[in-house]
Amino acid sequence: MYTKSQNVKCVILCLYVDDMLIFGTCINIVSKIKLFLESKFEMKDMGEASVILGVKVTKKGDSILLIPKEIRLVTSYKVWL
Repeated sequence: MYTKSQNVKCVILCLYVDDMLIFGTCINIVSKIKLFLESKFEMKDMGEASVILGVKVTKKGDSILLIPKEIRLVTSYKVWL
């Protein structure tokens, strides 16, 4: 994950293997980053994300909700030698 913030503007770029998610508070900055990356790498814009790495992405008003597919809690484990 890479972040850049300046004053109240923030952009976050998440990269995992061959998947990338770019989002931020200023669409102009997000667009400039996308154009720069497209000039350096072969990329395909898949539009707005609905699921990434098993996390559902939902827009609600001006907010984005990230809802994990499932939540796992590890309370204890045993090691057998």
